[in-house]
Amino acid sequence: MRESMTTLFTTTWAVLTVAKIWPGRFSAAAMNSHFHGAAELDGPPTETDQLCESRLGSFYVPRDEAFEEAKQSALEAAQLRALLRNLIPAASDFLAGGGAPFASFSEVDALYSDGFLMGEDEPKWFAHQILANIWNSWQRMMRFDTPAVIKGDRFSWLRDGEFARQMLAGVNPVNIELLRELPISSKLDPDVYGPPESALTKEVIERDLLEMSLEEVFLLVLDNVRRNEFLSNNRRSKRVFTHGQDATTQWMWKLAKAHVWPNDASIHQIVNHLLRTHVCTEPYIIAMHRQLSVMHPIYKLLYPHMRYTLAVNAFARKNLISGGGIIEASYSPGKYAMGLSSAAYKTMWRFDMDALPADLLQRGMAVQDPCMPSGVKLVIEDYPYASDGLLIWQAIKELAEAYVEHFYCEPNSVKSDLELQAWWDEILNIGHADKRNEPWWPKLHTNEDLSSILTTMIWTTSGQHAAINFGQYPFGGCPLNRPTFMRRLIPQEGEPDYEKFKLNPEEFFLSSLPTRYQASKVMATQESVSSHSPDEEYLGKPNSSGNHWTNDEDIQNLYSKFADQLEAIEKMINLRNKDIQLQNRCGAGVPPYELLHPTSGPGVTGRGIPKSVSA
Repeated sequence: MRESMTTLFTTTWAVLTVAKIWPGRFSAAAMNSHFHGAAELDGPPTETDQLCESRLGSFYVPRDEAFEEAKQSALEAAQLRALLRNLIPAASDFLAGGGAPFASFSEVDALYSDGFLMGEDEPKWFAHQILANIWNSWQRMMRFDTPAVIKGDRFSWLRDGEFARQMLAGVNPVNIELLRELPISSKLDPDVYGPPESALTKEVIERDLLEMSLEEVFLLVLDNVRRNEFLSNNRRSKRVFTHGQDATTQWMWKLAKAHVWPNDASIHQIVNHLLRTHVCTEPYIIAMHRQLSVMHPIYKLLYPHMRYTLAVNAFARKNLISGGGIIEASYSPGKYAMGLSSAAYKTMWRFDMDALPADLLQRGMAVQDPCMPSGVKLVIEDYPYASDGLLIWQAIKELAEAYVEHFYCEPNSVKSDLELQAWWDEILNIGHADKRNEPWWPKLHTNEDLSSILTTMIWTTSGQHAAINFGQYPFGGCPLNRPTFMRRLIPQEGEPDYEKFKLNPEEFFLSSLPTRYQASKVMATQESVSSHSPDEEYLGKPNSSGNHWTNDEDIQNLYSKFADQLEAIEKMINLRNKDIQLQNRCGAGVPPYELLHPTSGPGVTGRGIPKSVSA
């Protein structure tokens, strides 16, 4: 089979299906009792709508889960920086009467610190160079750093190859899956959304495959782009967009690609990031504190991987995912964002599928192979997230297995550990109570059961979170590359917008993007959450506290071996990023894939795996 890739989509609108379903903002416990597994308390229902959550002034975080001073200071500095960087765009937006679109591509460039800075001879009215230096420093502070995705190639976002590459090596590489059927069939209600069959048929695809047949091409689809298609009330025909040869078709293709990104960005932020790494780990943390002694070996193993998560989630609930917050204001689902997250938890979330090999198998991106260390073989070798992720996964797995074997060396010792069983029982029956009877929950009877559970938890809070969080600004920091919503629909012939589009397609494209203020607001947030704080604890590195909790030489040797493995993985990743055969991570203008590079310095680096969900 030829190893090539075609990304497919038929979306015509930049509005998610969820916008047609739920009538209001939801509290964490409102959607048929499917509450994301969140352990932090909700606000009380509003007086006008029992399904909507009222705002609280603050969310309680236990003292032993609160931010340390260094982390709190870094967070406050990031908030101040975001505020300053929004001042000028906000003023422009106000003067423009509520929405100033980008007038040209050069205006997007002007957002960045390497855009327009004054040289030594500019302008004449600066009497002293020191004033020019002060002005340039102010400009740098007010402007953003150029994101990695366009640093080497300002127009990479235009290329189809880059669009496809980011599905495998971008900030959301966990939605792409093997296409198993044609035509693609929607699971949406046909009485509401029309016939379930997609307009993307075998004939349509083969028309654009040059001389290849469909059987010769490895086809993949973006699952949630397909899932989020819907028909409007007048049931317009579904449209398929292809690259085309003439100018009109090519500009339509650019618009269609741009409309894919808000769907992908919304699923990434609301489901894959918020739900699957932040919220679903809360029950593990609460149960750990409630059921395990601080001297329990599993508590000692897990605590560094749960650090700061409750505090980060409380901050997010107050400032990011609250009603009218940045997520509602800046992503396609709008006020239905938490409804989407709740529905995803209800229909999609499974603990066993948080294991990386299981997820890859489920999406058809890997096949079982007992000869491989992780038990799976990738169907696309050049899949940076998966190939690097499996190295990290295997190292965590070996650590967890050896750790469990050391402390549970007697038969039935796992099953007879009352604290451990109470911990797992609370996770299932209280933390994820609405899913307690699902058959996919692993049992906790054997050492293998325990090490598998621990591997999944540690991977989720470390490698998985790093892969989908710390690339937010490197990829999303350019609104041309990854807009979070679109302000105009793709026009059809006969509509007034179609004539505007044909008259000036560039202007129409730019006016479809978020305004300068809307874009800078998202960029400031993405920059903040993509930053490492100075006190970050990285996978494989010593803990800042409790590092010498045991004198057991065997355990110390286990951690030393784990650290050595991660250093070897770093070297392997560096070599892969120089391999010209791996075109999804190496090439002219292509940023190296470093999101699963274990260590990093502070700030936005696009690399580094913290031990916990700390941003």
